[in-house]
Amino acid sequence: MSEERAAGRIAAELADGRAVLGIELGSTRIKACLVDEAGAPVAAGSHDWENRLVEGVWTYSLEAVWSGLQACVAALLDDAERQHGVRPTRFAALGVSAMMHGYLAFDADDELLVPFRTWRNTSTGRAAGELTERFGHNIPLRWSVAHLYQAMLDDEPHVPQVAFLTTLAGYVHWQLTGEKVLGVGDASGMFPIDTATGSYDAAMLATFEGLESPARPGVPLVDLLPAVLPAGRVAGRLTPRGAALLDPSGALEPGIPLCPPEGDAGTGMVATNAVAPRNANVSVGTCIFAMVVLEKPLGSVHDELDLVTTPAGDLVAMVHCNNGASELGEWAAVFGQLAAALGHDGGPDAVFAALLGAAAAGDADGGGLLAYNYLAGEPITGLTQGRPLFVRTADSRLTLENFARAQVYGAFGTLSLGMRVLAAEGVELDTVVAHGGLFRTAGIAQRLLAAAVAAPVAVGGAAAEGGAWGIAVLAAYLSAPAEQELGTYLAGVFADARVDVVPPDEQDARGFAAYLERYTAGLAIEKVATDVL
Repeated sequence: MSEERAAGRIAAELADGRAVLGIELGSTRIKACLVDEAGAPVAAGSHDWENRLVEGVWTYSLEAVWSGLQACVAALLDDAERQHGVRPTRFAALGVSAMMHGYLAFDADDELLVPFRTWRNTSTGRAAGELTERFGHNIPLRWSVAHLYQAMLDDEPHVPQVAFLTTLAGYVHWQLTGEKVLGVGDASGMFPIDTATGSYDAAMLATFEGLESPARPGVPLVDLLPAVLPAGRVAGRLTPRGAALLDPSGALEPGIPLCPPEGDAGTGMVATNAVAPRNANVSVGTCIFAMVVLEKPLGSVHDELDLVTTPAGDLVAMVHCNNGASELGEWAAVFGQLAAALGHDGGPDAVFAALLGAAAAGDADGGGLLAYNYLAGEPITGLTQGRPLFVRTADSRLTLENFARAQVYGAFGTLSLGMRVLAAEGVELDTVVAHGGLFRTAGIAQRLLAAAVAAPVAVGGAAAEGGAWGIAVLAAYLSAPAEQELGTYLAGVFADARVDVVPPDEQDARGFAAYLERYTAGLAIEKVATDVL
């Protein structure tokens, strides 16, 4: 098709309301992606935001949620009008995704009881430990049920008033549609899911009701949680109030069907076409996590692994690390300031490209250097607080190349520890698909990740599109035949996708193994740093 005809087709789809909108609230950016009937992105918008540490709690205000969403949607509509001459007023479908886990508790009048406690908070150690023991199922610190039970153990005065619990995606969806629902993938980060029924595990719900604590909600836990829906089910329609929340100008029309709201882990799986057994995806952002679709249940409980689900409800082992590429970004900003002071202001992308290019030329083991990216606590390594550290010995080989490689290795270090637990369980992987902004610079991050996870790593042409595109694809899946499984649908979406696959390099793998040995031993330094700084 000629460019002129393609442009005309896209404009017509936008004008007729046949495009599909996906929105994801990530840790540092709110992104919106508009896709055509073939699933290809045709417009985008974004808004930068940051969590705040308020009285020891990592949080975002609800006001920031809505002002950010409105700015993001406005940017997307502007982009559509600029590129295609059409400012859409309706869509064929819409989907919302966001950071998983955390604690959003509302009373019977739908008022927020305490500030939003995000996944990044690690103050739930006692609750998570007790629940894991009682359930015989790992309950990580960031899960919603851990936050609730910790509040119960601490006798927080708001607990008896709790009438509804949800995630960030569930909250936004509720405000847009009036429906208190969640996609099964996001729900599996609130409370364990029974994959046979596709809903919350009934035996564990009963166990929770038998727990003793000073304070309790007024109703059973199951009545506080959102209803669970699989991908492909209509989860409500955009109300007039919801339309005004997204677009205060009043141009956006209500009535748009919404797919079940999902977590960023689920949309990452969709965005990388990694929903089948023996496949995995790794998402790199503020946090870093791997989603590994299992062929069968694991043999035992592991603190390093969450058991969650795909958006279709299949069992997944999740290796979730609270700290990802943020520390690398901080160093890139410092080097950018240095470049600007020297009169060479190339912008953030150029600085990242230079750092990653330097990492490619570093020693395989990082020259004896160590980097810890722990801005926040890291449950996998037993740290409740974070202290970013760069460590070397007198005989380490300190060069830009080794510094950059150590920082990239440091971003992947905790993930690698979790992946080794899966390998010990006999889990085998055909391919790991990576996505996130770190992979916009071709080659080196992908190559070093392959060494860290001991498996081939694939990066697609849409590596940086991420979850906003993934939730748009899930929204488009609403129009698929009822009998078509999600994996089959995605096979069609990805039929012509370009994918580059890099196997582990033997020298990199040996070097990373040496780095990881030092990294594991050096965790004692991190522990001391949290105690004294």
